[in-house]
Amino acid sequence: MCAEEFLTLDASFYLYYNERERGKEREKERMAHRMFDFENQNVEFKQEYVPDIRKEVMGFANAEGGTVYVGIRKDGAVIGVDNPDSVMLQIVNSLKDSLAPDVMPFVKVRTEAMEGKQVIEIQVTTGTNRPYYLREKGLKPSGVYVRKGSSTQPMTEEGIREMILQNSGRSFEACRSMNQELTFDAFSAEMKSRSIAIGPAQMKTLKLIGEDGLYTNLALLLSDQCETTTKVALFQGTDKEVFRDRKEFTGSIQKQLEDVYQFIELVNKTKATFSGLNRFDKRDYPEEAVREALLNSIVHRDYSFSGSNLINIYEDRIEFVSLGGLVPGLELKSIFLGVSQSRNPGLAAVFYRMTLIESYGTGIGKIQRAYKNEKVQPEFETAQGVFRVTLPNRNEAGESLPEQKAGEGSEEKISLVQQKQRIVDFVRENGKVTRKEVEELLGAGATKAFRLLRELCEERRLEAQGSGRMSCYRLK
Repeated sequence: MCAEEFLTLDASFYLYYNERERGKEREKERMAHRMFDFENQNVEFKQEYVPDIRKEVMGFANAEGGTVYVGIRKDGAVIGVDNPDSVMLQIVNSLKDSLAPDVMPFVKVRTEAMEGKQVIEIQVTTGTNRPYYLREKGLKPSGVYVRKGSSTQPMTEEGIREMILQNSGRSFEACRSMNQELTFDAFSAEMKSRSIAIGPAQMKTLKLIGEDGLYTNLALLLSDQCETTTKVALFQGTDKEVFRDRKEFTGSIQKQLEDVYQFIELVNKTKATFSGLNRFDKRDYPEEAVREALLNSIVHRDYSFSGSNLINIYEDRIEFVSLGGLVPGLELKSIFLGVSQSRNPGLAAVFYRMTLIESYGTGIGKIQRAYKNEKVQPEFETAQGVFRVTLPNRNEAGESLPEQKAGEGSEEKISLVQQKQRIVDFVRENGKVTRKEVEELLGAGATKAFRLLRELCEERRLEAQGSGRMSCYRLK
């Protein structure tokens, strides 16, 4: 083969190689264009810088991450950005100033050359301190956004709460408060009256301020903006048929504690008895028992439930109802063995600092000791999501109770609360009870037995089944 033939072959190979490489470049370019054909779950286009970019970044940080491109039209056409350094500075300052908590550890801002033009790429990874929100709006739907599909949408209040719990791995009181505009006038005044300093350093120590520098739900509970209320109902008689009075207490949970206790003090009557020239005064309810039952209902309830603390006052008893039931892992008999596990240790610590609580786990024992020499004893009941403490009226116990049929000639008397408990215990042992069996159990007439069964049904402890002679009552 001659030299000319070698040159021709070499030139042909060179042309073939260059054409192949140019083909690869064209394919890469086509793939690049295909990447920017449309927005999706992880890609957002902005033709130019606009303040709403912070919502897009927040939406990605609250979801699975993604990338915002500035300098690309919605149809995927590359427009480019003039003076990219200045625009990047605007973006970084906007994200730092407007989003909380600090999202910058999860954001990278840089320039990319595309089709000979400068495009700004904002890469966002999933944040660890979700939910992120707009500082001026706070933790509410207008301030929290999340990426869904190819759009960024505001979250619901339920979604925000769920994200806080899921990403904190902590108790309700330790999570960030959705309301960061809190005041502490009542709480601060009470702390001052007890000569306890309460500044930013103390609030951080007491865990009212979290590690991120934001108010926690414990702070929300103790603030003037506390969302939980306490409802007190005063009834005529022994059922809920007739209201005498009802009040709803608001504000700091500590203020509610004081206000509710004062209200109960007003209805806690004193009965005088005489022995010769000596007078003996006896209040309907021991003050220490009321205090401990009230503290228990506030300190140990589950505040992730949105309902109110409930206190029902009847002529023969007071019921303190708190939401959440017992802490998972504990049974009712555990508390009588001295076992205690606080659901809200932060709140308990604050009350301990205020000397409202002497030590943890002693409340039930104090209530029992307050009734030590009484015929009628307090009741402690738990059900799914509810814990109830019932304090019997010591001055009504001997007046409203029929004779117990414990034996011939017996004149021992028991309270309405005890009568109901006997009926419930009978149902637990036998599966059901009839009106006739209640008459025999309590030595009561048909009208009395029917009234007690009706009240137990209204209290949702029993439910009626069947009708006529076949009717009976079972546990609710």
